[in-house]
Amino acid sequence: MFKNIVLAWDGSEHSSRAVDKAIEIAKCDKDSKVIVVFVRDSSKAKSEVLQNWNTIDVTSTKEQKLKRIEDRVKQENIDYELKVLQGEPGPAIVEYVNKNEFDVVIVGSRGLNALQEMVLGSVSHKIAKRANCPVLIVK
Repeated sequence: MFKNIVLAWDGSEHSSRAVDKAIEIAKCDKDSKVIVVFVRDSSKAKSEVLQNWNTIDVTSTKEQKLKRIEDRVKQENIDYELKVLQGEPGPAIVEYVNKNEFDVVIVGSRGLNALQEMVLGSVSHKIAKRANCPVLIVK
């Protein structure tokens, strides 16, 4: 049913649960492929570097988390690809999804932004409204 799956991942707890759901769905069809999409938001990258100038490489933490996701997908013997996009997360993911043919996008309901704890995350909301394929939002 879902062969071409996009997993939007940002390192949050909700996106980690989305990984579990993507693996579960991909296991339903041996021909499934999961594209793990991570967006480097250049506007946030500058502030992260300025705030953490005296700590170990800021990007290494996210890259380590992304490596753990990659290891989990590999362990389940699922065909996958990692795709790093640049820009604002919502629009970058929507543009990527709409330019390619995907069966479903799987995304966590909320990301890393503390201001979005009470409502559906703005990234998941943008993807749900603008993607040209079904979107599964995982709580």
